[in-house]
Order: sequence, then structure tokens, then C-alpha cells
Amino acid sequence: MDCLKKVREELERGWTGPNPDCEYGPCHYYGQDCTYCFCPFYPCGDEELGENITTPKGKIWSCMQCHHIHRTPVCKYIASRVKELNITDPEDPRLRGLLNESKDKFMVPGKAIMVVGATSDAGKSIAVAALCRIISRKGYSVTPMKTQNMSLNSMITSDGSEIASIQMLQAKAAQLRHPDHNINPILLKPMKNGMTQVIVNGKHFGDMDVDSYYNEFVPSEGIDAVKKSIGILRKRYEFVIMEGAGSPAEINIYDKDIANMRAAETADADCILIVNVQWGGAFAYALGTIELLPPNDRKRIKGIIFNNLRGDPSSLKDGAKELERLTGVPVLGIIPHIGIPLPREDSLTLGSSDTNDEGKIRICVVKLPKIANFTDLDPLYHENVSVIYTDEPKDMKDADVIIIPGTKDTTDALRWMRSSGMDDAVKAMKGIVPIIGICGGYQIMCGTLNDPLGIEGGVPSSAEGLGLFSATVRWDTGTCKRAVVSGTLAVTGEDMSGYEVHSGETVTDESPLFELRTKDGPVNEGSVRYDEKLFGTYLHGIFDAPAFRRYILKMTGKYVTSEFSDMHYSDVLDDTMDKLADVFERSLNMNVFEKIFMGGGQ
Repeated sequence: MDCLKKVREELERGWTGPNPDCEYGPCHYYGQDCTYCFCPFYPCGDEELGENITTPKGKIWSCMQCHHIHRTPVCKYIASRVKELNITDPEDPRLRGLLNESKDKFMVPGKAIMVVGATSDAGKSIAVAALCRIISRKGYSVTPMKTQNMSLNSMITSDGSEIASIQMLQAKAAQLRHPDHNINPILLKPMKNGMTQVIVNGKHFGDMDVDSYYNEFVPSEGIDAVKKSIGILRKRYEFVIMEGAGSPAEINIYDKDIANMRAAETADADCILIVNVQWGGAFAYALGTIELLPPNDRKRIKGIIFNNLRGDPSSLKDGAKELERLTGVPVLGIIPHIGIPLPREDSLTLGSSDTNDEGKIRICVVKLPKIANFTDLDPLYHENVSVIYTDEPKDMKDADVIIIPGTKDTTDALRWMRSSGMDDAVKAMKGIVPIIGICGGYQIMCGTLNDPLGIEGGVPSSAEGLGLFSATVRWDTGTCKRAVVSGTLAVTGEDMSGYEVHSGETVTDESPLFELRTKDGPVNEGSVRYDEKLFGTYLHGIFDAPAFRRYILKMTGKYVTSEFSDMHYSDVLDDTMDKLADVFERSLNMNVFEKIFMGGGQ
């Protein structure tokens, strides 16, 4: 067998180290040791390292998440013991003993560091991304983690799990190839009437109000999920960079908060407090947060970062010294405002910054209630366009492109469009400019919306959509489709990829927008009327690849190409993460940070 031959060659060759020139690298993480590309222990059956997964060909042993065999100390140890024992046969039973030996010797829990914020929007997410990239560039295996995230921006992992989009971005910063649900074990998606959809381990768990979530879920399934994921990640990675949620000092829910200091205690994490200078009162925020923490949790705060300063860093230095005296916690650095487009997590910031206001093409995005997955539009910020989120019908008249994005509540968003006049404003532009509906936006563009089970609004209902497509949307089963997909753009045949996360199905006789590749053969997806410039799809991420993005922008007659025009957005993000990490490295006291990083601190 060819694999056994490869393993035999590796056993005879001994330790070789990382191979940065490998065309498949990094398979697992940046800086991995590639000595045993063909693992001599496969299939080990060790559930701390891998798991059985179901594929179209049946169950197989998967070690996608195993980093143990790709750590240099482990590889060197195994190579020396193989030589010592003169093992040359991949089926030698003594190899199993070497796996257990190496686990006992090297499989110690990874170091956890948590970034907490003095306020919401303090910059926790970008700080975690920057630290992940800094640590990854040093050659360590590192993963992000947020135990509980409330967001309507979600993505689908390669194993079909739904997690917050920002954790996927942080995983890219950590240079991970196969992130899974453990980096965001609990995702909360706000619904109407005070209810929240709770996603646990990447799957729908239930819909809850605030009381049932905090009083029933958190003390049982919630904390169990958090503890399990923390344990798994600390076994897999050398470093786990955790992100808190909101403020760690919310004393009204402190005993029920599993997103901040309770998670830090479970992971035995040192904490870094980040403060957004732009809000004003930065020193008060920092001091107040630390003072409100109980003594045991206060000891975990090992450093303070001031973030998003527009101006001279020296203006904060005297205050920083006084803060250090008052708290005993060192100020690690002052991060300047970073003038590069970064994905946003909070819909409250939409339209506030980072868009190219001088772009020649004006893209108007309908700002729906419960707007979801607006990160779909992030790639456009790098083009020569202006992206405007609006709830004003008059803005549609000046649009070159109109986008109706996703929403957590399609029928409620449709009612809002009717009451605000946005429905007529959008329909008036049919055939004049491209109109694109994504997920819930696609459903709104259809003719009839049937909800026989009351999934959308709580009671069975039927409504008329905008009627831009001859199509019917039905919510018959209550299930949510979650999948990563690939295929081609029907009109050009160019490759595309994306992901689905939606309830409801659309039955349409319209021409398909995309042709998806599946194990059962080609499948049509979406609706398009080229002559009327109407496009609808359930797929998120459609602007990431150049094909669809370029096709739509060219329709305006104003398209000006740039160095980004032929790039996939993932490559742009990779470059952005390096620039972000560079700014943090220049701005932080790396000597103090590395003490925290290696387990010291003040």
C-alpha cells in the first residue's frame, strides 16, 4: 500500500522538520513540523486526537484537528525512539506505545490568554485576531475562541457547524485550515419578541428568552459546552486566545456570565483588558472595570491595551503611568486607529466608517430590521465603490446597485419595507440597476411567502413578496440548512464558492444564478432575470470570489479595476491580518507581552 510505503520511508528518514515549501502546506497550522506527513499512528482511534466522521463513503477516522504529530518536540522524540528501538515496520505494535509515551511527555494543556473589553466595541475581536497572527508567525499552533457570541453574522465550517463570522476571521488570522465549532461553542442569534435562537456546538439547540437562558441553560448545558470546548482546544493547541463578550464586570449577571471571567477561570487564562480611547473616559473605564472585579478575578488581569487612538500616543503616557500605579497592572501599549477596512460584527456600526466614500459606484444596501450576515458586503469595500446602508426610499434613486441582504426575520422585514416605502422604491429601479437579494433578501424578492407552521412569525401565515421573481418561499419543516458549497456562476461558467445558513426553501421556474457541485450531481441555485437585472440567491460569500463581484460591478458601466479586482477576498484578508499584526507588534511592549505569553506576567 502506497501510504504504508510513505510511512516506512519517514520512519527510516528520521526527523526532517517543517517544510514551508510543501504545495499542500500548511495542512494544519503555520509552522507545523512535517516530518510525519503520513502519520505512523493512523488510525490511532484516540478520541483526544481525532474522531470518527461520516462521509458519503461511510465512516472514516479523521485527524483534521490533531496537531500532536506536527509539533517539533514530539517529532524529534518519536524519531529518536524509533531509531533507538529500530522500528521500520509501520505495523509494528510498538509504535502505539510511542504514541502514548509522547502524549504523556508533551501533551500538556495549552496556554490560554483572554482579551476582555472595558466596553462593547472596545476592539476585542481585532486584538484577538492580531495576537493569533503574531503567535502563529512565531511558529506555534494557536486558535481563537469565544465561548459565547451574540451575532447575526454567522458562517459555516467545513464540518457543517454554524459559528460567528468573526471567529472564522480570527481562525484565518491564526492560519488554521480546519476550524470547528469548539472555537465558538455558543452562538446567540436575536429573534423577535425577546427570544433568542441558541446555537450549541454548531447546531440549533432551541429558542429561549432571557430568563430561561440564564437560569436554566447557562448552569447546565451552557457551562458544560464551554468547559468541554475549552478542554478540547487546550489539548489541541499550544495557545488559545480567548475573546470575552461585552464587559467582564457586569455585576448584575456576574454569577451567570460564562463569556468572561468564569470562562477565564475554567481555562486558567491570563487576561488582557482593552479600552477604546475613542469613547472618551478611557482611564475611568479601565480603572472601573478592574476595581469592580472580585479579587481572585482581578489577579488575572495582566495587562492593559489602549486602542483606536487618533492622535499622538505621548498624550496618554502620563495617564498610563498613573493607571499602572493605581492598579498595579502594566499598560502594554497604545494602538493607533488602523485605517484599513476590517469586518464589522455589530449592525449598529453599519454605514459609520471604512467604506470608500469617494467610490465611483454607489451601492445601496437596504438596512433591514434584524439584518444578518452583512459581512457578505465586506469584499466590496476594497473595490472602487461607496457602500451605503440606508432605510430611506429616496436613496434608491441614486443607486448604481441595490442589495437586499439577509435578515433573521423575513416576514417582519417585508412588512417594514412596505410600511417605509422601501418596497416601491426598490421595485421602481427594476431593469435600471442590478438588484440583488441574498438569503432573506432573496425571499423578499419572491412572489409568495407561505409559512404554514408559523416558523417565521409565530402563527401560520401567507404573504405577498415584492414579486420580482415568479417564485414561492415555503417554511414547511422548521429545519435550518447549513452547508459549505461550491460551483459555477451560470452566466460565465466561472468558479464560485459560498455557504448556506437559512430556513425556508424557494420553488422557482426562473433561470438559476449558480450551478452547484454536489455528490449527486449539478444542482441549480438561485434565480436570475438578466434582462431586468434581478439576482437572487441563498448563498452567502458570493462577493468573495472575483467572478460575481466583477460581473455585477461591470453592469453599472462605471467599473474601474484595481489590484484587488482579480483577487479572492480570503487573500485580501490574509494580507490584512498581517498588517494588523504588524501594527500591534510595533505598538505593544513585546517584552512584557511575551512574559504573559509564556505564562509570567506582572
